[in-house]
Amino acid sequence: MKTNFLKITALVAFVAFSSCKDKAEEAETKAAEEAAVAKSTAVTFKADTDRSTIVWKGFKPTGSHEGTISIKEGNIAVNDKTVESGKFTIDMSTIVVTDIPESEEGNAKLQGHLSGPDFFDVKGFPTAEFEVTGLENKEGKTMLSGNLTMKGETNNISFPVKTSFDEDMMTLKSETFTIDRSKWNIKYGSKSFFDDLGDKFINDDIELTVNLVAKKA
Repeated sequence: MKTNFLKITALVAFVAFSSCKDKAEEAETKAAEEAAVAKSTAVTFKADTDRSTIVWKGFKPTGSHEGTISIKEGNIAVNDKTVESGKFTIDMSTIVVTDIPESEEGNAKLQGHLSGPDFFDVKGFPTAEFEVTGLENKEGKTMLSGNLTMKGETNNISFPVKTSFDEDMMTLKSETFTIDRSKWNIKYGSKSFFDDLGDKFINDDIELTVNLVAKKA
């Protein structure tokens, strides 16, 4: 009996370790900071909303779900191919689930749940916002920092990005990173708020990958 218990414990620990290992690194998160101000010589690029997107992925003990959210509008100021400031509006009503076929009932059910008051409360908070506060090189990576406002809460996050330029177009793509949803008051199924969930909890970590395409204004 003791041997079986040890085997089960080891298996659970291995699964938990594997799950953590597979997730992207959490973005550095701290209190909101003052927005960056670009120099007068900066060139403004306007977000191409048809080609820009944010990919999300959420986790629970039995698996994960993923999808996309669209950028509604935004501008980014660049000087000598370096981002100096920027502000973007995220349209929370565009939350889409991509890992469940649209024809299946579960797709609309999950999308509705995510849009509802349990999660992002799209009716009460139709948009989220990201405003650049700085850019720095750290340990060989370019780290973009900005204030992320969601559900009325604002925190500053930093995550790795790469930028590229092609004539009058620019692309800013992040590495996949995670944010802790509890810091934006998204409580449903969170062990940060409830201690009686058993195995019915949903991880606080949400993976995000930002792909921004912008054209010189």
